[in-house]
Amino acid sequence: MKLVLFDIDGTLLWTDGAGRRAIHRALLEETGTAGPIETYRFDGKTDPQIVRELLALAGHPEARNEQRIQAVCRRYVGLLSAELEKPTQATRLMVGIAELLRALEPYERAGRAVVGLLTGNLEPGAALKLRSAGLDPARFRVGAYGSDSRRRADLPAVAAERAAALTGRTFAGADVVILGDTPEDVACGRAIGARAVAVATGFYDVAALRAAGAARVFSDLANTAAVLDAIFAA
Repeated sequence: MKLVLFDIDGTLLWTDGAGRRAIHRALLEETGTAGPIETYRFDGKTDPQIVRELLALAGHPEARNEQRIQAVCRRYVGLLSAELEKPTQATRLMVGIAELLRALEPYERAGRAVVGLLTGNLEPGAALKLRSAGLDPARFRVGAYGSDSRRRADLPAVAAERAAALTGRTFAGADVVILGDTPEDVACGRAIGARAVAVATGFYDVAALRAAGAARVFSDLANTAAVLDAIFAA
C-alpha cells in the first residue's frame, strides 16, 4: 500500500496569488509591516514559516513571538476566504489533476493506496483553496499541514502517523510518495526515506527538480498512466 501525498499550490491547483495577497494584508493589519514581500519567495514554505521570515526580514521585534505569528495566521485565513470568494478570482486545477485523482480511486478501493495532502498551507487555508478549485477536502483521507509544524521536513512523518492510525499499517520508505513542484517537496521526505515525484508546474523547471533528487520528474501531470507508473514503482 502506498501513501500518496499531494502538495497543493503549484501541484494540485493555482490560486493566482490569492494566498500572497491575503498574507500581505494579514501582516500589515496585525504587525504594521509585510517586510520585503514583493521579492520574497513563498514556494516550498509553510505559512507560519513565511510569516516568521517576513517579520524577521522586516526587523520586527516580534518575529519570533509564536502568539504574534499565530495571530497573523488566523487573520490570514479570514482574508484568504474573502480573496477566494471575489468574482474576479480564478483558481484552477493544474493539468491532469482531475484525471489523476479519478485514476487513483481503483487503487484506493483495492487497498493499494491512501491519498492525502502534504502542504505548507494551514489546514483551514488548504480546505479553502481546495474548495475554490472544485475539490472536496474529504477526497484526501489524511493530511499534514503548516499548522502541524512550520518545518516542512516534519510533515511527512506526521502524514505517515495519521495514515497508520487510519489503516493500521505502517508507512515508511518508498511506501510514501510525495508529489510536489519544489525542491523542498523533494527534500522533505528524506528523513523517512520517502520517494518524490516532482512536477514542473510551479516556479522550478525539470532540471532543477531532477537536481534536487526527485525519483521522477514530469513537465506536467497530463500523462496519467506514466504518473501512476511513477507512483507505484517498487
